[in-house]
Amino acid sequence: MTRSRQRIVIENVSPEIDGGRFPVKRTAGQTVRVEADIYTDGHDLITAFLMHREAESRTFSETPMIPTENDRWAGEFRVVSVGRAVYTLHAFVARFLSWQRDLSKKIEAGQDISVDLLVGALLAEDAAKRAGGADRRKLLSFARAIRPGEARGVPECATAALDGELGALADRYPDRALATPFGRELPVVVDRERARFGAWYELFPRSCSAEPGRHGTFKEVEGRLPYVASMGFDVLYLPPIHPIGRTNRKGRNNANVARPEDVGSPWAIGAAEGGHKAVHPQLGTVEDFGDLVRSAREHGIEIAMDIAFQCAPDHPYVKEHPEWFRIRPDGTVQYAENPPKKYEDIIPFDFDTPRWMELWEELKSVVLFWAGHGVRIFRVDNPHTKPFAFWEWLIAGIKREHPDAIFLAEAFTRPKVMYRLAKAGFTQSYTYFAWRNTKQELEAYFRGLTQTEVREYFRPNLWPNTPDILTEHLQYGGRPAFMARLVLAATLGATYGIYGPAFELCEHAATAPGREEYLDSEKYEIRTWDTGRPDSLREFIALVNRIRRESPPLQSDDNLRFHPVDNDQLIAYSKTAEDGSGTILVVVNLDPRHTQSGWVELPLEAFGLGDASPFQGHDLLSGARFLWQGSRLYVALDPTAVPAHIIRLRRKVRTEKDFDYFM
Repeated sequence: MTRSRQRIVIENVSPEIDGGRFPVKRTAGQTVRVEADIYTDGHDLITAFLMHREAESRTFSETPMIPTENDRWAGEFRVVSVGRAVYTLHAFVARFLSWQRDLSKKIEAGQDISVDLLVGALLAEDAAKRAGGADRRKLLSFARAIRPGEARGVPECATAALDGELGALADRYPDRALATPFGRELPVVVDRERARFGAWYELFPRSCSAEPGRHGTFKEVEGRLPYVASMGFDVLYLPPIHPIGRTNRKGRNNANVARPEDVGSPWAIGAAEGGHKAVHPQLGTVEDFGDLVRSAREHGIEIAMDIAFQCAPDHPYVKEHPEWFRIRPDGTVQYAENPPKKYEDIIPFDFDTPRWMELWEELKSVVLFWAGHGVRIFRVDNPHTKPFAFWEWLIAGIKREHPDAIFLAEAFTRPKVMYRLAKAGFTQSYTYFAWRNTKQELEAYFRGLTQTEVREYFRPNLWPNTPDILTEHLQYGGRPAFMARLVLAATLGATYGIYGPAFELCEHAATAPGREEYLDSEKYEIRTWDTGRPDSLREFIALVNRIRRESPPLQSDDNLRFHPVDNDQLIAYSKTAEDGSGTILVVVNLDPRHTQSGWVELPLEAFGLGDASPFQGHDLLSGARFLWQGSRLYVALDPTAVPAHIIRLRRKVRTEKDFDYFM
């Protein structure tokens, strides 16, 4: 126990991730709302400030906090620059405001306040000593005005003493020696906008050749850029582009024995041609890859690169650094396993090696190498199979040199492990979205992501399919299932992605019933895709992405709100812009085979539509406009047409000339 003159308690601060051990996440321009329980003994009033600064700055800015209820206080500040920021809290006994409150009560009770006015004058003079310039002069003037004298009687001084400006000004300059600090500075990671909002498209470069069966090149990927851009994607994600091992190479459909012509899995990295800092010779050269990065940027697209820290048996690391791998009792190198699955074409690094520091430095140099060639977005394969401490160290080191770097964690594992990876520095994460199909599953899952502390550090990136995931819903739901899952991914989350062209062409054949692997998977062979097929979802995807770009409410995650519908096959939810300027309502038919209808209940007051006036719903998918009145809306969705509504709600406005319009 220590003795102190500090009388205020500051506790239960939020957001505060693990006692400040990990940062909350924001993007430049967003606000950080901070709340805390702040109280003191007795009846004195309190003044509290939210203190914040960029990590490189030594000077704090102060934002007043406002009491809400039950000794809970709130304040917020806006982060501006990409990098890091910190915040903390200070609180003071508001001596002058407390004095004004008590003075007012004494006046109402008819008590003598002449001595109280002298006390107030001294408090104002004391605050003036800590002020400067115009504020100092004002405080001294107030002190004279509230001190009774021959020219001023008690009633006149009392009126001056209760001036609201005086109270606010005096408590702006408290005795900071008596301040109660929170005692910790809490960190914020500030990323660029793409960390919060974006649409990803995944394709295999080797399948970009116009000639069936021939290995594609980086130049041919450049030829695909207009196609990807036409659908409105911001990020083009490429699976590993490195040389592929030949030892234990997998054949078509994951066969254990490969034929001479089989190309193997891109995740079996490394061969005689090089390892993680080399490119597959049939794709081109490192210089060709740089040309692709620059060309993509001209199309408004960023290239995301796969980081898979594992090796094929013939990777140069295996021969040059055997100490980085685990040797089994029979003298062979341990290959990757996830029992009962075996990956004989892949050897994991041994992060328990005594030479771990050398291993860490080498792996970090891989990321820096590709950052040096213009890559700023990295999709990391299976990060949950490497130490958390390694990722925290690596990502922090990369972001010191490249603050705009983005890391996506491909970790389909236990929730706490996924959350720890996010805390350790991963910008975004894959989710369980692909396996959440019913209304109850979707609502429960996304409430957990957007309405709990998780939202402060875990940014979901929603994928309805990947090269590893072809869900049963997509296998049997047909085109309506693909359309519905696209709308869900693109509107439930601010960031989403699809694996194409398999998605837009509604590829749904699995290796066997009950399996989620694609038949003739592109992971093990070159595929030829007819992207011009008339049944492609290309135009529908482009429309959805255009709606996202033109609708600020869809560009955030934590503004998601679900609404009751009297039909479990319909899910309804909305997102409202941070400034309250607009609301998007989404209704999706989860049944891919039958028309479903029902009544949606909306909180019109929360949408700014609380009066009895009609309001307009503009369906951005069909272009249709509806005039509604009241909080219950009837919807009917035929999945064979379009299984969803994306509706912009507009309130009715009447001008001075009685001309009605909607905004």
